[in-house]
Amino acid sequence: MTASSVPTISRARAALSLLALAAVAAAGFASAAAAEERNVGDEVCLSCHEALHEGFTAGYAKTVHAKALNEKNALAPFMRNGCEACHGPGGAHVEAGGGKGVGGLRTFDGADPAEIAEDNRTCLKCHAGGQQAQWHASPHASRDVGCTSCHTVMVKKSSRNLLTHAKELDTCGGCHLQQRARQFRNAHMPVREGKLECSSCHNPHGTVADSLLAATTINDSCYACHAEKRGPFLWEHAPVTENCLNCHDPHGSARQSMLKSNVPRLCQQCHTTGHGGGARDPNSRFVVGAGCLQCHPKIHGSNHPSGARFTR
Repeated sequence: MTASSVPTISRARAALSLLALAAVAAAGFASAAAAEERNVGDEVCLSCHEALHEGFTAGYAKTVHAKALNEKNALAPFMRNGCEACHGPGGAHVEAGGGKGVGGLRTFDGADPAEIAEDNRTCLKCHAGGQQAQWHASPHASRDVGCTSCHTVMVKKSSRNLLTHAKELDTCGGCHLQQRARQFRNAHMPVREGKLECSSCHNPHGTVADSLLAATTINDSCYACHAEKRGPFLWEHAPVTENCLNCHDPHGSARQSMLKSNVPRLCQQCHTTGHGGGARDPNSRFVVGAGCLQCHPKIHGSNHPSGARFTR
């Protein structure tokens, strides 16, 4: 062996050593990736999460998620993974000995907007159509509201939709405090009584209308129940056809028929002349203590030939 060949052999050995190290590192990364992507199954999850045993028996087993995330009812391959369909593969989590969020598991309780968005994307893998079709353009999405802010999937607390409270009013009222308080006024929508719910008028997952209304317009939403106010009428009342909320507060009022103000003050916001023009006006007796609706009962519209002033 010549002296000149020694450096060449050394370089070759060094190169082989580097290749060997690279192979070991690649094998390690591949092993870690395989562990991270490996599903372990619900039984392995429950072997550590003992507190959920009762929940699975008494709560989670009765939810729609428990019925859908299994081999028999799964509509997509990933849904057959049970817990891991939502939380992600648990291989790395198990090998690391557990721990909250260890191994890349999703915990669905993050407060960071990026974490909330990722959690929501997990839910939208199944719930991407129907009422959720407009979610990404909704005010709730733009304000970083998470699906788990309104829904709980591990325990059945409500009769439907897996809401965080037994009543939908309590779920929505956690943020919409004023609207919830108005339900306790003497004139209100029958939401407290259970005849209507917030979602009877609103779609919280997004719509093309204002205020997350399920209908295209406010009047269309009201006409769904108050069909007799739709018309068509021979004599139309402009504020009525424009917007029901010109006169009514839909969430509740201290006045009859959920009016925003008492009659005649409500009418006088538009009708500043005519009956009751002043204290000495002899027609004041038709207004004070009586109200415009005593003579104009067909205030939403009239089909009578003599009903131009909504008297018939």
